[in-house]
Amino acid sequence: MMITGCGKASSGNTELTVLAAASLTDVCGELEEMYEKEHPETQLTFSYGSSGALQAQIEEGAPADLFISASTKQMDALEKEDLMKADSVTELLENRLVLIVPRGSDKEISSFEDVGTDKVGMVAMGDPDSVPAGQYAEEVFTSLGIYGTVKDKVNYGSDVRAVLTWVEEGEADCGVVYATDAYTSDKVEIAAQAPDGSCRRIIYPAGIVKSTANESAAEEFLDYLKSDKAMKVFERYGF
Repeated sequence: MMITGCGKASSGNTELTVLAAASLTDVCGELEEMYEKEHPETQLTFSYGSSGALQAQIEEGAPADLFISASTKQMDALEKEDLMKADSVTELLENRLVLIVPRGSDKEISSFEDVGTDKVGMVAMGDPDSVPAGQYAEEVFTSLGIYGTVKDKVNYGSDVRAVLTWVEEGEADCGVVYATDAYTSDKVEIAAQAPDGSCRRIIYPAGIVKSTANESAAEEFLDYLKSDKAMKVFERYGF
């Protein structure tokens, strides 16, 4: 799934295309407005989706200036393919993995271990082939020794926002998303955080795409994302 947001174009503006993980949709919407007010000469266009799908777009030559991934895996692959400006790539953010249930659920689900029991008929999670949150979820259930059981109950989503929607609408008993996704919804509750050490640290790297024609403007926006002002906004959204 891809959601695209565009600012208003004006003559002489620099247009930056930012490919960003779906879990950044809300916070980047706010940062986009803030940045364009302070830098009226720059128009930001964000395209959101699973990090794997966005990686594929860059590999296929889609126009892009910056990439913000929800996992180092996709960024590392692009760096190995010499598609990123290596000296620009930075660890921008860190997130946490949580198990969510529909608000008011009577399933008494309170841990990741519960997903392997009869309490859960269906669990939603991202597709591990392309969605970092799904890869992390697979790691957690594997570390708990229950992935074989859980796998038979999984409905795989194309990104974390699809997983969130399914749980909001009660189409799944529970789902695995980032803490930041859970904080955006009043229709779900966090049942549990992933046990310490059950998966890799969830790092969001950001960097400039090597093929950019707007390197200076891209560097300026990336510096802004690393600034104290932007970090306060990220923290408000749970990063």
